[in-house]
Amino acid sequence: MQTFDEMYGAVSGQVDVRAGYEALKRWLDETPGDLLHTRRQQAELLFRRIGITFAVYGDESAEERLIPFDIIPRVLTRSEWATLERGLVQRSRALNAYLADIYGPRDCVRAGIVPPELVLQNPQFRLEMVGHPPPHGVYTHIAGIDLVRTDADEFYVLEDNCRTPSGVSYMLENREVMMRLFPDLFARCRVMPVEGYTEALLATLRSVAPPRAQANPNIVLLTPGMYNSAFYEHSFLADKLGVELVEGSDLFVQDCVVFMRTTEGPKRVDVIYRRIDDDWLDPLVFLPYSRLGVPGLMGAYHAGNVTICNAPGAGAADDKAIYSYMPEIVRFFTGEEPILKNVPSWRCREPDALGHVLENLHELVVKEVNGSGGYGMLVGPTSTRDEIETFRARLKATPENFIAQPTLALSTCPTFVESGVAPRHVDLRPFVLTGSDEVRITPGGLTRVALKEGSLVVNSSQGGGTKDTWVLDE
Repeated sequence: MQTFDEMYGAVSGQVDVRAGYEALKRWLDETPGDLLHTRRQQAELLFRRIGITFAVYGDESAEERLIPFDIIPRVLTRSEWATLERGLVQRSRALNAYLADIYGPRDCVRAGIVPPELVLQNPQFRLEMVGHPPPHGVYTHIAGIDLVRTDADEFYVLEDNCRTPSGVSYMLENREVMMRLFPDLFARCRVMPVEGYTEALLATLRSVAPPRAQANPNIVLLTPGMYNSAFYEHSFLADKLGVELVEGSDLFVQDCVVFMRTTEGPKRVDVIYRRIDDDWLDPLVFLPYSRLGVPGLMGAYHAGNVTICNAPGAGAADDKAIYSYMPEIVRFFTGEEPILKNVPSWRCREPDALGHVLENLHELVVKEVNGSGGYGMLVGPTSTRDEIETFRARLKATPENFIAQPTLALSTCPTFVESGVAPRHVDLRPFVLTGSDEVRITPGGLTRVALKEGSLVVNSSQGGGTKDTWVLDE
């Protein structure tokens, strides 16, 4: 399978480099390998000092880890980014329109765009949201839309993350570390900044505050607590935003109004940027044994007295079965052709598709509809016969729980590994902010890299790392 190399084009290591990579290539040619090794060690020390870690649940040998950081940036030209940006805005608007529709008139169901059972039986569909549009009609305020590249002009959406997408702290800290370690490289390139993300996020959160609080809303970030795998990001963002980091026990509801406990007495809360899943938000509505949420929160939400970002039930737009209908959803709600393509998908719930998948398991990637983090999936070309047969049995037992896709030739970027500079497969998670006023996108995003040679799995939980993503301001 031929792989597109983002520095060189179709053939890795050729003499000519692609537009945007010229300065980086010259810098790599001039920089001794020993210096790169030293800078990588310094980067690791900086990350340890800052305290950026993540937890892998169930892994007793390494509960807290650093996500490996690659010191060679990934580069996109301004024109490449402009196309991605238009596609991301279009897709975000379609996702929000879809959510408004399934919790409202369900025109897309009546029109045959999406089967009713995929809406009503979706485990992330929340009946509590039916007939209760969120403030300003925005469901997914913060979306992480994962992209992969297969050619110079071919980008595909791999996944839509509409619930509580993570990783933006790594995007920001990666840039900070790169600027500290490689000021000479930045001097050669006009790199668009990412530091404005937190300002854009704050503007987005303010824009969706309830009408009574539009002038000066009180915003908090709700975290499950210090034992959550993404707690570093929660505390990082609260600090950058200048808002209080709270746990469920710090909040209470009185007369359908949310208050925060403070040393000066109760303080009204207008916007909650929540980083806990729907099930834990309100024990009076969802899981009754939850100690992470706030009793009565949904009552305050339905009364219009508080905005929850992202809205409860937003996850109904991001499972992989709905993903397979996104081209039709985009056309239906925007009247436009999708700018960003979907990866071709077989819905295993359909008998003909299931037959094709079962016959070609060794060539396909099979994913759980509600899976994430690289778990619960089969990469046929790299799996053993026993693994394929085990997955075959799972598919036959519950075909509706899976989709399948061709094994894409993910693009590669130069990466500094133990043996030196070598190509490794990458994806990209840009962060799309949708407020009541506009859609905001920071140029770049989080590039994740599969550090193992030949691996296509970039998730940090599966051994992947991250890179700084440069959009050049030509």
